[in-house]
Amino acid sequence: MSRGQQLEELASDLSLVVETARRLNLPTTVYLLSMALVEVREAAEAESGDDDDGAA
Repeated sequence: MSRGQQLEELASDLSLVVETARRLNLPTTVYLLSMALVEVREAAEAESGDDDDGAA
């Protein structure tokens, strides 16, 4: 499994946990997990962008 795939899987897992925290009414946890999710998605996007070889 590539690093990009691992990051995508982590983003998916974080999304599920964020929804669970919302249902449990844990706003601080939701906020922190949401910030982590943003970071992971950005890392996954950057990882997938590396495969473009700079072509636009």
